[in-house]
Amino acid sequence: MLALLVLCMGTFWGQVSAGPKPPVNSLAPMLEKVLPAVVNISTRTYTKSRRHPLLDDPFFRRFFDLPSEQRRKRRTQSLGSGVIVDAGKGYLLTNHHVVEGADEITVTLRDQRQLKAELLGQDPEVDLALLRIEAMDLTALPMADSDQLRVGDFVVAIGSPFGLGQTVTYGIVSALGRSGLGIEGYENFIQTDASINPGNSGGALVNARGELIGINAASLEPSLQPYGLSLPEGIGFAIPVNLARGVMAELIEHGRVLRGWLGVQAIELSPGRAAVLGLSGGGLELTEVYPDSPAHEAGLRPGDILTDIDGQRVLLRANALNLIARLKPGSEVRIAGMRGDQRFERTITVVARPD
Repeated sequence: MLALLVLCMGTFWGQVSAGPKPPVNSLAPMLEKVLPAVVNISTRTYTKSRRHPLLDDPFFRRFFDLPSEQRRKRRTQSLGSGVIVDAGKGYLLTNHHVVEGADEITVTLRDQRQLKAELLGQDPEVDLALLRIEAMDLTALPMADSDQLRVGDFVVAIGSPFGLGQTVTYGIVSALGRSGLGIEGYENFIQTDASINPGNSGGALVNARGELIGINAASLEPSLQPYGLSLPEGIGFAIPVNLARGVMAELIEHGRVLRGWLGVQAIELSPGRAAVLGLSGGGLELTEVYPDSPAHEAGLRPGDILTDIDGQRVLLRANALNLIARLKPGSEVRIAGMRGDQRFERTITVVARPD
């Protein structure tokens, strides 16, 4: 009887263990497709080592019969990440600061192939650079529409932090349109709580479908005070892929980015001053109009209040700067504002922003 009971129990548990396993929520299937498109970038910069100035004096060298040898060079190396965005042409995006001043750029793929990369162009104002590699069987990330992002969307940041190799962090979109951080010249960041650590710069920020939504750029790291320690995890910022897509197109076509320019300086109206002027939504006060600029030719002058650009209300200086910068030189923009108690409108043809 006991033997029969044991046999029956064994059969029961065998049937239970052989049954279907419950599904496991995992990002692994998506990442298997995405990870080959994210690369490691290492750079080398050669600089002449310092020595006493007399050793560079031809008379001194001749007097003491010193050999005319070349100055020794010191090699420095930095690490970052990049994202393949066109497998056929070998295009990949990374941050400008990852490759800035580099004499050699080496890309390491997930399968450990190492390739020399060509720098096609860079945009320091947005902190983007476009590279090209030549290789077979590359994997590229499809680009999403970053304008459709919402706060709360799940995101994954991929890169090579601290030189450890590919690493994945997970979080949500914490905020959109972040600007005024003083990180770049033109700022319109995606903010995320997915960790973007040193070495993640230039890597991919993807959505839950594995589509590229941003290029990892920077992080704000909290400090442990008063101990003087710094945590690797912080608030991360990524450049929206729609902005990166436009920069890439300009770099391919022109080798640099041409941005629209009006020729003004402006400050944001304080709530008190906006109330005095009767502008409930605020605006920007022009503090300077450059001579012979498009704004000068359109009759704008210091003291004018700018309220709208192409029908869009502008309250922040950074937003106005981004709106104008997106325009191609030669295109027209319609602005509206106040001069005293009179409303005005102008149609202005923007020009290329001077260096």
